[in-house]
Amino acid sequence: MTTEQATANGISITYEDKGPREAPVILLVMGLGGQLTLWPDEFVEALNAHGFRTIRYDNRDVGLSTRFDAAGVPNLKWMFVKAAIGLPVRPAYTLADMAADGMALLDHLGVQRAHIVGASMGGMISQHIAARYPDRVLSLTSIMSTTGNRRLPRANKEAMQVLANRPMSGGKEDLIAYSVRAARVIGSPGYPATEERLQRRVRSDFERGWYPQGVARQMAAIVSDGDRRAMLKEIKAPTLVIHGEADPLVPIAGGRDTAENIAGARLLTIPGMGHDLPLALVDTLADAIAEHAQSVAVAA
Repeated sequence: MTTEQATANGISITYEDKGPREAPVILLVMGLGGQLTLWPDEFVEALNAHGFRTIRYDNRDVGLSTRFDAAGVPNLKWMFVKAAIGLPVRPAYTLADMAADGMALLDHLGVQRAHIVGASMGGMISQHIAARYPDRVLSLTSIMSTTGNRRLPRANKEAMQVLANRPMSGGKEDLIAYSVRAARVIGSPGYPATEERLQRRVRSDFERGWYPQGVARQMAAIVSDGDRRAMLKEIKAPTLVIHGEADPLVPIAGGRDTAENIAGARLLTIPGMGHDLPLALVDTLADAIAEHAQSVAVAA
């Protein structure tokens, strides 16, 4: 993979730009702690084969993009307590800041309008993009994400524990073993990854840019963002919401709530899909996103 660096929104963003220059652009926004490599190569290639130019990037504080070391590491357990009792959480940056990163990256590349596709936290960021920059958004696809509505069901106990107990340090092999276990816990029960593929992906990502301190700050941005339902009602972009029916981390109610709060949104639920992008579903996901984006072009 060949990646490049852009100075955008005052930070350095690592990105990959793939596909025909003149093709319509899909901006891929990844979730909590996920490097751009968490978008499977096969998924990107499938979107390119559908005739799209794809841009995937490392969010701030993850992978090879700018790290916010000077901001310190938030106490996640205390942060969750504060949020639960209604006290304000003050993050190092917000999801709105991260949305501005994505738009600044498009500016750097000379892209005026794009189809926005976000997964998990990336879906939340993409919701901000669609609400805050409507003239830049051709369509929105929100995958395995949610609205911030505190009345929705929470993650199951095992998924919550694996998220809350992410180690900040330790031996390389122990940390890789943790990441493999975490991926299994939140992954798709109907489409489990092979051990060889999962080990290879986790090890590669660890060596490319393991940085748990940034994940903690990203989590603070999520917690502080609160309920987005009022914002979602402002979104005018044609919207597709995709959610796994077996998601243990963000239960399917989050996807339903997202679709219900965006006018005209269409909801696609997938049996057996958890909180990941399994190889067996690459074509299903790429086909759905391409069809959605192409329908917008036809309608225009």
